[in-house]
Amino acid sequence: MSRPRIRWHIFVFLAPAVAIYTAVMIVPIVNTLRLALYTRVDQDRVFAGLDNFRTLFFDPLWAGHFWNALGNNFWFFLIHMLVQNPIGIALAAILSHPRLRFAALYRSAIFVPTILSFVIVGFAWKLILSPIWGIAPSMLDAVGLKSLFAPWLGREEYALTTLALISVWQFVGIPMMLIYAALLSIPDEILEAGEVDGITGMAAFWKIKLPLILPSIGIISILTFVGNFNAFDLIYASQGALAGPDFATDILGTFMYRTFFGFQLQLGDPHMGSAIASAMFAIILVGVCLYLYAIQSRMRRYQL
Repeated sequence: MSRPRIRWHIFVFLAPAVAIYTAVMIVPIVNTLRLALYTRVDQDRVFAGLDNFRTLFFDPLWAGHFWNALGNNFWFFLIHMLVQNPIGIALAAILSHPRLRFAALYRSAIFVPTILSFVIVGFAWKLILSPIWGIAPSMLDAVGLKSLFAPWLGREEYALTTLALISVWQFVGIPMMLIYAALLSIPDEILEAGEVDGITGMAAFWKIKLPLILPSIGIISILTFVGNFNAFDLIYASQGALAGPDFATDILGTFMYRTFFGFQLQLGDPHMGSAIASAMFAIILVGVCLYLYAIQSRMRRYQL
């Protein structure tokens, strides 16, 4: 029997992509994990094992900030899952209707905030919601609802939810476009077969379209999970590194930034910052694995 030929061209074409990915992803992740296992004692780097993680999870000076940031991250993610993605699915269903006029204009208008800078969005909404020079109080007053206005970004109980809704406004166009593409990919024969059986209108969406786009909804859900646990820009632009008021909008990204680089009177600690980054990586990895092995595999069996 002749030995199979080694297809060297595959390695040649993959090598540049693998090299770039290794340089910008694998090496930084490995170095971050390595830094998390050390600490600094008298200007010397000393191997500490898992001591940094024990300090982060259980030390009173660190654990309170960490668990507060983690809880805020989950709340930030939950609002996107319960508000952004359902709205995106509803908008996609409406815009995919063949009789809707100016659908392209509506899609563009909804998607435009997605391409805006986090800094622009953060500062713009901070100005809009300002009780002193913002336009929100006067707009509510014009419709007789000024009594409903409150300094939402300045109150601990409202600040994080307000920022999450601002993020929903900015990024609702992404799930809308992904679901819209998935709806357009449904074969017309399936929909016509449903019409023969009397399944039309909303019934066609719930009984035919929705089951067929479940894989796309799953992908959007995991992208939402990863994106929200990597969130940093909007909160930093609108509330600063201290994520006020009184750390009410603090998430793992801002907590890691202050710890790693330092802020104001707080000195930077790369080792504890790396421990926070490693914890973020572990949380995201667990979430992605749960999706891939618990949800995606069931979807695949369902499709078969």
